[in-house]
Amino acid sequence: MNELPEPVFPPLLKGHRLDGGAHPFEAAVAGAASRHYSAGDLLWSSDPAHVRIALVLEPDVEPARGIEMLFLAMVATTDAMGALIPPEVALTYEWPAVLRANGARVGRARFAQAQETGEDGAPLWLVVGIELRLAPVDGAMEPGEMPHLTSLVDEGAADLGHRLAVESLSRHMLTWIHSWDIDGFAPVLDNWLFRADGYKQEIVVPGPKGERRGTFLGIDEAGSLLLKPADGGSAVALALDEHLAHLDHRDSEDAALALHNKGMDQ
Repeated sequence: MNELPEPVFPPLLKGHRLDGGAHPFEAAVAGAASRHYSAGDLLWSSDPAHVRIALVLEPDVEPARGIEMLFLAMVATTDAMGALIPPEVALTYEWPAVLRANGARVGRARFAQAQETGEDGAPLWLVVGIELRLAPVDGAMEPGEMPHLTSLVDEGAADLGHRLAVESLSRHMLTWIHSWDIDGFAPVLDNWLFRADGYKQEIVVPGPKGERRGTFLGIDEAGSLLLKPADGGSAVALALDEHLAHLDHRDSEDAALALHNKGMDQ
């Protein structure tokens, strides 16, 4: 693992390698909060089975706009991976922050933001992270046991190298941040909705209060999903924060099951 080649990052970014299974997102949030990391610091994991990065930013925007970086990161990821993997692999999004390959979960985006603001009213820092499963899912699983999970290799990207993926992600993140700085959130939103699974269709949204069924109308300025209930009534906004927390819970359950299956195989 220590022989993994170092990625080459754009001049505006400073790379920080994490070994031993450490997760860049958690490390970046802790480091940003303690002021150890600042804008442009990009943490990446040397774990060859996953592509995990986290970028610290200090955008000059009001706190409510920070969440736009979550959707920007997803758009940048599909652009970056789409240029490297076979064209027949369909990369899409499941709200709020799931990345899919051919309909199965291959990764996710993550977001955290300081509660404190500076004199200009902007958050002191924010961190956006991307996590992708590169190698096949571990564990002694029977066919179909976890069909909702996949990896880029499983979907046909066997030749995709870890270093190339990390470098491409960093470049596309900067490109989209520049576009967002010039043109605002609209181009990000348009590109996100273009790849959003179920947009303008009836969907089922799992959440902390159970499943909700209805027509996916879009997302609002807070990142909440606008849903027209299947049983009639006015459209409702499903809160982003609650569903991000529910996604964390789903990820923990899947990780526990994969670990259990791996233990059963040994």
